[in-house]
Amino acid sequence: MKLPELKIGSFIAKVPIIQGGMSVRVSTSALAVPVAECGGIGTIGGSAIPVEELKADIRKAKDATQGIIAVNIMYAMKDFYELVMGSIEAGADMIVTGAGFSRDIFKIGKKHNIPIVSIVSSPNFAKLAEKLGAAAIIAEATEAGGHLGTDKKLRDMFPAIRKAVSKVPLIAAGGITNGFEMAEMMDDYGADGIQIASRFVLSEECSVSQEFKDAFLKAQKDDIVLVPSPVGMTGRAVKTPFIEKMEKGGDVSVDKCRFKCLKKCSYKYCINDRLTAACDGDLDNGLFFSGANTYKMNEILPVREIFDRFVKAAESVYKETAKTSEPGAA
Repeated sequence: MKLPELKIGSFIAKVPIIQGGMSVRVSTSALAVPVAECGGIGTIGGSAIPVEELKADIRKAKDATQGIIAVNIMYAMKDFYELVMGSIEAGADMIVTGAGFSRDIFKIGKKHNIPIVSIVSSPNFAKLAEKLGAAAIIAEATEAGGHLGTDKKLRDMFPAIRKAVSKVPLIAAGGITNGFEMAEMMDDYGADGIQIASRFVLSEECSVSQEFKDAFLKAQKDDIVLVPSPVGMTGRAVKTPFIEKMEKGGDVSVDKCRFKCLKKCSYKYCINDRLTAACDGDLDNGLFFSGANTYKMNEILPVREIFDRFVKAAESVYKETAKTSEPGAA
């Protein structure tokens, strides 16, 4: 059966796939545009980069596609407000936000008529986001890459959030690697769509270095580990010499912060420097955020091929089970 469209605010994605926003400079317009062209929602990672650079990249994306371009901005960023307003000014279609919870963002969304999509990991925050005016909610589980808001697995966490959200689309995120799992989350668990990120790192269009992609391709299950982040949250990443040094108690801190990008920072290490190093392919010093199931991915594909494979597999088993079905129902 054909997959349903995903409507968020006034925007309709022909394919119910959101490409996760990845910073620093992992998901730029180079990736977001082909995703949007395929009928999904392409997302620019808007955290920890200068506002003017972000605005230029959004404009580049909007000039290149009539599809939907979102911007993901962590609430933990010190310049969160400036990044949000810059994204709106540059013409972003929607704002996706997580890594903390902002109440004011919904007022901004209403004032500027732009949909706000909240990333949450609990029923309480999902219910609050819907009440405050979220246009859609992404339920992100522990299998996701980057900063994590829970230690619960997607299939354990999602049902309670599904019960809490009744008025806006609910998106499943965390560890989804193929179209069969996509159909499972939509049919058996009542998701309105999915968000995937790590799979798109291994696309031809993603602009990270080949060394970054090779780190993903070579990673085995045990190579993907949890790591403390100076943001104050746990992160998930591929084990590298940097992480091994930190695990052994080595000093990875910075004497002087160049960025001062976070509202609260432990200064255990500079996450901006480490994520940038990863993007540039520095295997010794980079922090390579990764989903828990990245080890299952073994090839780099064009974005179009990734979409085609997801859609073909999903539609081969999708039954459009009613949202009231209990997980696991036929």
